[in-house]
Amino acid sequence: MSTPSEPGPDRPEPALSEIVGERRHLLNLAYRLLGSLAEAEDAVQETYTRWYALSRPQRAAVESPGAWLTTVAGRVCLDVLGSARVRRERYVGEWIPEPLPDRTQWPGGPAGGGGPEQADPADQVTLDESVNMAFLVVLEAMTPAERVAFVLHDVFRYPFAEIADIVGRTPAACRQLASSARRRIRAAQAPAVVPAGQASVVRHFKEAWEARDIKALVGLLDPDATMIADGGGLVGTVLRPVVGSERIAQYLIHIADKAPGLTLLERTVNGGPGLVAQHVGVTVTVAAFSHSGGRITRIWAIRNPEKLRPWTEIGQG
Repeated sequence: MSTPSEPGPDRPEPALSEIVGERRHLLNLAYRLLGSLAEAEDAVQETYTRWYALSRPQRAAVESPGAWLTTVAGRVCLDVLGSARVRRERYVGEWIPEPLPDRTQWPGGPAGGGGPEQADPADQVTLDESVNMAFLVVLEAMTPAERVAFVLHDVFRYPFAEIADIVGRTPAACRQLASSARRRIRAAQAPAVVPAGQASVVRHFKEAWEARDIKALVGLLDPDATMIADGGGLVGTVLRPVVGSERIAQYLIHIADKAPGLTLLERTVNGGPGLVAQHVGVTVTVAAFSHSGGRITRIWAIRNPEKLRPWTEIGQG
């Protein structure tokens, strides 16, 4: 980390555009570290607060503002991860990472031909393989230090010497942390990329659900498929995973019967094909999928309204 030192007499303070230009990188980093867009935004805000808490001479003395901001953001996220583990132990039901929309699919986005009020690119998280839901769920099982070391090194390609400064351990220890994280990912068989053909599977799943075709639903689900729902104690949902294709299909039909008028929309969720359920025009569920061999193996249904804020805002755009 480039720390403030005595600046040279003619060394200017970094330009505002240089500092603000780091925002998207910091948001991308923080979301992958925290799995929550709201917490990531707070972490980035705290990072900038600490930057502007420095005196002008101190800011001018920082050799690399980008490296300074990344180091501080990493440390802030590490602290948040530590406290988040305690909070999530008290969480009602299952905790699923906050789902990310692809803003270009919505009214007002570039593909929708909306008006001049477009989403600020600096406020968007890049959708790639490192944010697919299966990958993020495995990250949740890591220790805070493992997650930070792995994401910084394997996703953002930071050297272990720099990661050591963030985590507060030796470079060799950080290398071991990243290696342990990789073993977790291999053991969970989390796909690095979204398999080809998943969009058609999700579309057929949507059609079968709309038709209340339980046989078709069972056929699209792996026999050992698992569905996990996250309501956060704020809305009604199952508190434990639903396991097995027939049990999942029956549950989905039950939900459809309880909520007549439910509208299903095909949307990109964390970079992969997903579904958005709306009731009376309000987004009530965002579902992400994982599949293997042409069948769905995992469904993550996020119903916690606090995690659906980005989807509500875009839907109103």
